[in-house]
Amino acid sequence: MSPDDKKGLNRVITASSAGTLIEWYDFYIFGSLAATFGAHFFPSGDSTTELLKAFATFAVGFIVRPFGAIIFGRLGDLVGRKHTFLLTLLLMGGSTFAIGILPTYGQIGVFATVLLVLLRAVQGLALGGEYGGAATYVAEHSPVGKRGFYTSFIQTTATLGLFASIIVIMVTRKVVGTEAFEDWGWRIPFLLSSLLVFLSYVIRRKMNESPEFAQMKASGKGSVNPLKEAFGNKENLKVVLLALFGATAGQGVVWYTAQFYALSFMQDALKVDKSVAGTVMLVALGLATPLFVFFGGLSDKVGRKKVMMSGMALGAVGFIPLFHLLTQAAGYDAVTKASPNPNFAMMVAVVFVMVVFVTMVYGPIAAFLVELFPVKIRYTSMSVPYHIGNGIFGGLVPFISTALVAATGNLYAGLWYPVGIAALTFVIGVLLLKERDVEVVKPLSE
Repeated sequence: MSPDDKKGLNRVITASSAGTLIEWYDFYIFGSLAATFGAHFFPSGDSTTELLKAFATFAVGFIVRPFGAIIFGRLGDLVGRKHTFLLTLLLMGGSTFAIGILPTYGQIGVFATVLLVLLRAVQGLALGGEYGGAATYVAEHSPVGKRGFYTSFIQTTATLGLFASIIVIMVTRKVVGTEAFEDWGWRIPFLLSSLLVFLSYVIRRKMNESPEFAQMKASGKGSVNPLKEAFGNKENLKVVLLALFGATAGQGVVWYTAQFYALSFMQDALKVDKSVAGTVMLVALGLATPLFVFFGGLSDKVGRKKVMMSGMALGAVGFIPLFHLLTQAAGYDAVTKASPNPNFAMMVAVVFVMVVFVTMVYGPIAAFLVELFPVKIRYTSMSVPYHIGNGIFGGLVPFISTALVAATGNLYAGLWYPVGIAALTFVIGVLLLKERDVEVVKPLSE
């Protein structure tokens, strides 16, 4: 690769990653603030009920992500990657800003709840179109044999988006005070995203279409009906289903258990001070984030399957003992149901290990999915299994896990769901996924 080519690829990665990070930030401030604004939109007098309702609304964004993948995936395969993820960026930014100015239940009654759910659905649709476009765009600019490394930078954006959301929330809470934050200050993180979205839009407008897509369109080999070719073709549909049940479903639950449910578990189950829990997560994420790139690059050398399945197995066998260790590290008192004296360093170490599992399953997966499908239906085909695996299987982790704990009274009952899905995905992946030659570009379905 020439210096000019490398410089151009770096610009592609920077522009794509910046926009995708902002979309993840927008998506996750909702979940990070669920316990705070639940009382404003789902007043019941019971904190557990309010949290469950907030998590249910949070889950709406995940459930509709596959529909966003279908809608925008089709658009991306017809008109191009660039124009599609410009649109998704604006949709995400607009809906996030609207949540920041939304009247509460106390002001307009049930309409506030309905509007919140609708705006959350728009967020989900936007993200359903964003990730596939960004991952495909970067992959189609990347040289053969290094797709795992270069697409892994896109993989860091989900964790960095969560990282950024936690920082903004903690800083805002500190500046305005806890009482003011609980009352109105929670709106500030939503409103701040509008400036970030504008800057990212300006940067993305200057980007060119991906070379593989442009070449395909110029040769007249583009898809006329991406949905029919992606899901009406039995062979391609088999690949989509294998990608879902042999990779992305397990990857989704590992991601949300280690990064999102772990934070909720510390704050809501162990009653660790929110600032302490947030700082634990920030330090662990900061330490582990470079490993996305490490494992993405490693997958170029040893294969995607080996890296992803190793992380899947570690998550399946490791989550329950690690959450037990997290409870001990927090100094949780089962009598008072509080954690007054947490061991900060030990908590960081435990969460860090869990996030390492995430980097193993998530770092290589963009390259893995891109390489499964032909260019003309790639955006559609890779987006759907990704967003079902992450949006539905993974996105439901906080709600299902919190509900299981509430129903059983067992602190660790919430782990049964993600551990079961991770184990099942591992078995299917090991038995049915074929390790591909990382130098081969030709998709399985061509």
